[in-house]
Amino acid sequence: MKIRIAALLALMVVLAGCATGAAQSSDNKDGVFRAATQASGVALKHTQSVGVVFSENTVTNLAYLKRYHAVAQNSQQLDEEIQRAFVSSSDPALAIDWLTTSLQAQFASVNFYDNLDALMAARPDVIVLLDTSNVLVTPRSPDVQASIVAEFFDAQLNYIGKAEGHAGKDLSPVWALRKSAPEVAAEINGQRVVQVDALEQFDASLYTLLNAKS
Repeated sequence: MKIRIAALLALMVVLAGCATGAAQSSDNKDGVFRAATQASGVALKHTQSVGVVFSENTVTNLAYLKRYHAVAQNSQQLDEEIQRAFVSSSDPALAIDWLTTSLQAQFASVNFYDNLDALMAARPDVIVLLDTSNVLVTPRSPDVQASIVAEFFDAQLNYIGKAEGHAGKDLSPVWALRKSAPEVAAEINGQRVVQVDALEQFDASLYTLLNAKS
């Protein structure tokens, strides 16, 4: 199958613009969490309620994924198989949905809050600061990365521990002229594989954290 080279190149140029402001892993978290250096004596238990708040990094990262995802969805001139791969591999909800399912399987209740004030007012047993980062393919770089870190704090914001997963891969240039549509789609689907790899690592890390504190 001969792919529509012009459409693919045009998409890659637009996606390069989406990368502006893409979130990278950083220590730019709410000051109150940065100051929480005291270790907690609270052990994580299945009976606890959990409140989750996004780091500033996660908010930026989700906006980046939404831009990338929207461009992929609107690229009607692409081969259908390639478009599906771009759309699937930039799903903004993938990491959040996965994390929600993982936490719900381990704790009595899990709720997300827009800000720390709302979370503290709800008084959950455990507080989670969620930090996510994604780097997807553009013409500038075939480097793909995914990271998810959940830091756990007690109700007084003392640090309990963290669960995390990180993965990365260099995709071969998807705009190479000699590639067929299935080959390009397979490369792009590698982005989702990287994200799932990081999330599976997160699950293993969460299991270790819970057992270490039980």
